[in-house]
Amino acid sequence: MKQAFITMLTMQDSMNNKVHPQWITQHFEWYRAIWIECGELIDHYGYKWWKKQTPEMDQVKLEVIDIWHFGMSALFQEGQSIDELAAKMVSELEGYHYQEVDVRIATEAMATDTLLRKSFSVPLFWDLMNSVSMNFDELFRQYVGKNVLNFFRQDHGYKDGSYIKQWQGREDNEHLVEILAELDSDSSSFGDQVYQSLQQRYQQLTG
Repeated sequence: MKQAFITMLTMQDSMNNKVHPQWITQHFEWYRAIWIECGELIDHYGYKWWKKQTPEMDQVKLEVIDIWHFGMSALFQEGQSIDELAAKMVSELEGYHYQEVDVRIATEAMATDTLLRKSFSVPLFWDLMNSVSMNFDELFRQYVGKNVLNFFRQDHGYKDGSYIKQWQGREDNEHLVEILAELDSDSSSFGDQVYQSLQQRYQQLTG
């Protein structure tokens, strides 16, 4: 688990560096992005008792991945190495035991803690991850996929507003779900394959 954390933290650091080279010292409000993503997650899951709603679990899981992106970013500290941070994350999960909880309750617990502490709890995230029936392998696969999509967005004008997020009426996130289902996440070139598949679809559907 520690090596997987190191891999994901390294990828997140690279992504954040692409947006702002001195991102750690800028002290961005990552906690704010986390609780807003929590609200989007519940919207996809459904909360309206006055109408019929079916949870959109693919989108719910993508929101979990977005929370993980921002959560890892919130944990970085000046002067702390990625190896040290990964070890700390592992230690926080020692003795962890999941007690079944409703997705909405787990999400609200995550959001509440984030707002109170302006930080990120790995154990509470683990509760959220388990509540949507996501295991660690799936977290890793989905994270790598979304990280690649974020790089793809930046490479294609996300920052200056020229990027097209809707591809023939569907968000790029939806296309990513299909791409990840088609590829082998154990492949050493998994990340490159995801990028190439996104590139191909983007050119075909928005060109």
